[in-house]
Amino acid sequence: MIWGRHPVWEALRGGRPINKIMVASHLKGVGEILSLARERGIPIQRVDRKILDKIASGGSHQGLVALVAEKDYAQVQDLLYLAEAKGEAPLLVVLDHVEDPQNLGAIIRSAEAAGAHGVIIPSRRSAGLTPAVAKASAGALEYLPIARVNSLPALLRDLKSQGLWIFGAEGKGEEVLYEADLTLPLALVFGSEGQGLSPGIRKCCHLLLKIPMRGQMESLNVAAAAAVFLFEAVRQRYYRRGRAEIG
Repeated sequence: MIWGRHPVWEALRGGRPINKIMVASHLKGVGEILSLARERGIPIQRVDRKILDKIASGGSHQGLVALVAEKDYAQVQDLLYLAEAKGEAPLLVVLDHVEDPQNLGAIIRSAEAAGAHGVIIPSRRSAGLTPAVAKASAGALEYLPIARVNSLPALLRDLKSQGLWIFGAEGKGEEVLYEADLTLPLALVFGSEGQGLSPGIRKCCHLLLKIPMRGQMESLNVAAAAAVFLFEAVRQRYYRRGRAEIG
C-alpha cells in the first residue's frame, strides 16, 4: 500500500499497477487524481477516514490509500545501463545501513530530483521500500530504480572494477566536498544515522569528503547531507558547463 496525495498521484502518472484506491468520505481537492484513476479503470472506494487511519498506522494518508503491486528492486547493472542510455557518467547513491524510513524516502526524493541513476541499499539492517518510504519520497520512488545487495563491500569493489569512483560522506573527511570532482563516474556513499560509515566501507572509498560546517553543529542529518552532495554534483555536471537544458 501507498498513501498520501503525492505518492498516489505519482504512482498513477508513472503507470504503476494499482488494484484499488480508497478515498476518505467527503474528501475534496482530489478530483484530478480520481479522474485519472477512472480513466485507467481503477476501482475507487469511499470509506470512513478511521479505516484509512488504521491502514496507515497513524501515517499522514491525507485521505488517500492505494493498493498497488509491489515495487520490484532493480539490478545494480540496470542502474549503470540507465546512465549509459542517457549518455551520462553514472551517479549512484549507496546507503550504508540507513534505517529510518523518513531518511530513506527523503534521500530517494533528492536523488531523483538531482538526476541520479539509482539508489543502492543493503538487504539487512536497512529501511526497505515500505509505504512510509514511499510517502517520504513524495512520489519519487515511482521514477527512481532502487537496487538491493547482500554485501556493500563486494558491491563497491565491483563498481570500482567497472570504472566508478567511490566517494564517501564523512564529517572528518580528508577533502572538502566542493574541491572534489563530481563529474566522474561516481558512487556517493552515505552512512547510517548513528554510526556513519562503517570501517569496512571507509576502506572501500577512494576519497572521504566533508561538508564545511560554519556553525556549532558538527554534522548534518544523512538526508540533508545527501541533498548537499547530490546538488553539488548537479552544479558541477551541468551549470559549470553551461548546459542549456538545466535552469
